[in-house]
Amino acid sequence: MLAACSTPPPPAPQRPSAGTPAPTAPVPGDTGPLPPPLAQGKSRWVPVHWSELPGFDSDALHEAWNAWIKGCERPAPAFAPLCAEVRRLSIASAEEQRAWMVARLQPYRIEAFDGRADGLLTGYYEPLMDAARLPGNGFNVPLYRLPASFERKPWYTRQQIETLPEAQAALAGRAIAWLRDPVDALVLHIQGSGRLRVTEPDGSQRLVRLAFAGTNDHPYQSVGRWLLDQGATRDATWPGIKAWIAANPQRVNELLWSNPRYVFFREEPLDGLDAAFGPKGAQGVALTPGRSIAVDRQSIPYGTPVWLASSGPQVQLARLVMAQDTGSAIVGAVRADFFTGWGPEAGDVAGRLKQGLRLWALWPK
Repeated sequence: MLAACSTPPPPAPQRPSAGTPAPTAPVPGDTGPLPPPLAQGKSRWVPVHWSELPGFDSDALHEAWNAWIKGCERPAPAFAPLCAEVRRLSIASAEEQRAWMVARLQPYRIEAFDGRADGLLTGYYEPLMDAARLPGNGFNVPLYRLPASFERKPWYTRQQIETLPEAQAALAGRAIAWLRDPVDALVLHIQGSGRLRVTEPDGSQRLVRLAFAGTNDHPYQSVGRWLLDQGATRDATWPGIKAWIAANPQRVNELLWSNPRYVFFREEPLDGLDAAFGPKGAQGVALTPGRSIAVDRQSIPYGTPVWLASSGPQVQLARLVMAQDTGSAIVGAVRADFFTGWGPEAGDVAGRLKQGLRLWALWPK
């Protein structure tokens, strides 16, 4: 589809660039009266001029266009009429793309109902891990498909799945692959998908994707929050959690079992253009590194283009992104999870990203 649209594949995932964006200059065509505010689920949308959006005149919009074209595979009703124009503009200049956005879209500052426009940005990624198709040689942590009969919900907790014979019997023969480290398995469960370099029984290796297939329907509990509540650490980022694990190996199960939620996966091939994009998000389209976000769907509909601005110790961001995913912890009007890509570098950024956020929804006029 991308080739038919004359759109090049997206660049390899990179660490978001640092530096505070310059204020946006007055935008040509950005005149006239503003429409009234909108109520959108849990949020209030306040119309603004384009000049309010930090960095609007300097963003590399062509990078976001890849994500927008992906979104047009399953567009929200409000944006479906624009998709033909979005595809045509895939080879346009940034100036032409900006002019089209000003002509066709109205920016709205997203606020909570109490008027708060400041929120929280975190990050997520697609882990890349070594695995084996069969257990042994240190690979003894299974990653499971959904149980064959999966009618009872909520199902067994994480601790019960790993200790009860009846839970183990229900999962017999359902392992997709095996990892070395139970903490790596927890990371996959939290992120919801991942890439595996799988060693097959004949010794060959394949790169595959594990996509989210379902959960045991227990609530997610943060292991970082558990450590904070225990007074065990003051650093609940993944580097801090791993440092605690290294110092307390005898308490690993206690840490893991503090999160009763358990995720099941399905295996997908990973080659060609599939490898240049992330897993499918809740919108049903593949995520684009640095240009897809997870949102609270009761505040921002899937498929909505969003202007994101965030400043913090990890990254400075001011860019066009697409609301294409959600997550159990992504709740609130001004709340987003930023998809950083895959592999160790993306994981490092995602694991440390926790900083202030402002959002503007870009809605058809």
